Amino acid sequence: MFDLDRWEEIFDTIRKNKLRTFLTGLSVASGIFIMVILLGFGQGMQNGIQKQFQRDAANRISIWPGVTAVEYKGLNPNRRIQFKNSDYTLAAQKYSDQLAYKSPLYRIWGGLVSYGKESGNYRVEGVLPDYQFLENAEMLDGRFINHLDFQDKRKVAVIGNKVKTDIFKDKEEVLGERIEISGINFIVVGVYTDPGGEREESRVFLPISTTQQVFSGGNNIDNLSFTLPQEENFEAALATSQSFIKNIEQQLKQKHTVAPEDESAINVSNSLEHAKQIYDLIFIIKTFFWWVGIATIFAGVVGVSNIMLIIVKERTKEIGIRKALGARPISIIGMVLQESIFVTAIAGFLGLITSMLLLELIGPYIQTDFIVNPTVNFNVALSTVIVLIVAGGIAGFFPARRAARIKPIVALRDE
Repeated sequence: MFDLDRWEEIFDTIRKNKLRTFLTGLSVASGIFIMVILLGFGQGMQNGIQKQFQRDAANRISIWPGVTAVEYKGLNPNRRIQFKNSDYTLAAQKYSDQLAYKSPLYRIWGGLVSYGKESGNYRVEGVLPDYQFLENAEMLDGRFINHLDFQDKRKVAVIGNKVKTDIFKDKEEVLGERIEISGINFIVVGVYTDPGGEREESRVFLPISTTQQVFSGGNNIDNLSFTLPQEENFEAALATSQSFIKNIEQQLKQKHTVAPEDESAINVSNSLEHAKQIYDLIFIIKTFFWWVGIATIFAGVVGVSNIMLIIVKERTKEIGIRKALGARPISIIGMVLQESIFVTAIAGFLGLITSMLLLELIGPYIQTDFIVNPTVNFNVALSTVIVLIVAGGIAGFFPARRAARIKPIVALRDE
């Protein structure tokens, strides 16, 4: 049953000790505020990293040649390795049952792309049809490179949305238009967009067979890219990718006469390994944020316990009178606990509401490369406040027990 007189006593006590109560409540509220903000930014970092990984397929493996670092079988170090079409063909055939998507790549840096009076330098890359899925490219208009383009060495091009905006300006329909790439005519068959933004959309894709022929690439390739089928869990996918990398790296080293221990001749990028490293780092950062928040809240709870001790001391005579009139120890403990829980609950919810409102207002506008829309799960934040209230009750229990043990005769003598 709601005891109005009891709550009036609590408010009266708080008014009498308003400065100490205010400072203690501020400490508790700031603890919750800091924790929620830190957790929000921890989630924002995770969102940002996930956005970075969306640029390419989640389990992409890229392999590119480097320079040998050690002598091997009579061959001097510092040899530059050059991948050939046969490297891709051998890998694609040998591991066909293990691969989801696959494509070689032959790159032309700074290709001059022109349409009418407009022109610009962009990355021009010769690829196979699967490269669309390796890059997570989504078609806005038309289609991507297909197998007939590759087989017939067609002079067709798929351009990024940034390229379209730059050289076609406000022209809406660009399919079928002819563009020049370093003086050679190509027909635009598709326009794509990429989660990576403008940087990833500043590219032009051609059939790799056409690219090698018209740009004097012979049968050279610059990169091998693969994805493996999805696994049931992350650890299994990581183990499968590492096993695949070990096998194909060994195959390429044997073919190009590279020492098994040479780490610089064949370079490998495994997006799953990068993801694991990043998420491990995020876990450490989040754990640190939790530690900072909990430490701040703990300081506030200690403050609540201290102010309850002061209040009990100041109200010693009142407590003695209550006990002399027949108040039971449990009622004295309840009296002190109500005040402790009240201060903790008000401060906790104040910190929670303030921090959630702040994240709600500014979160959507934070869009950096590595922090995107910082948010926090409301249930987690609310659970933290509930734990805080329980902790406040525990913090008030010790002063309450001390108050309950005061003997009436001693209390009445207190000055």
